[in-house]
Amino acid sequence: MATDVSALTIEQLQQQIESLREELEEIKSSSLPEDKLSMVVFSGDLDKLLAAFIIATGAMAMYEEVVMFFTFWATAALRDPNKNPKGKDFMSKMFGAMLPKGAGKVVLSKMNMGGMGTNMLKGLMQKKNVMSLDKLIKQAGDSGVKIYVCQMSMDLMGFTQEELIDYPDMKPAGVAKFLQEAGSSKASLFI
Repeated sequence: MATDVSALTIEQLQQQIESLREELEEIKSSSLPEDKLSMVVFSGDLDKLLAAFIIATGAMAMYEEVVMFFTFWATAALRDPNKNPKGKDFMSKMFGAMLPKGAGKVVLSKMNMGGMGTNMLKGLMQKKNVMSLDKLIKQAGDSGVKIYVCQMSMDLMGFTQEELIDYPDMKPAGVAKFLQEAGSSKASLFI
């Protein structure tokens, strides 16, 4: 009889261990962040956009996934200077004329000096073999960085998906999409 009790106890212990193991796996899968970096890119300034893309491309070496959410002024950097969509209303045309059209037209946040500071930085970057913003954007796309563009910002500024650059994984999205991505990320940034 002692053998039966001992066998029963071992069986019960094994069931409890298996039950605990299943609970632990469920806790891990539901509460641990994914191996991902999520970033809000708000600024349309050259220096801040450079930082955002340098961080994004560098983070691809550390994380399985990098997600950038472009909103407000940053959306202008994603406009393709060669695309001219028709049928825009007056306000959309005004925003289009006042904001930079593409990464090549964004300026520095400080020391712009009527464009002279921006040109000086671009010249220095070229001299020191630092990638331009256009090349960093291409590198980000080639390395798998995902970009979501705030639909509300595009609507407010009169931008359309058709006038944005060709980027491998870029989609319009709302704030709920960013919150979903950030909520499951190991790290989140605001630039």
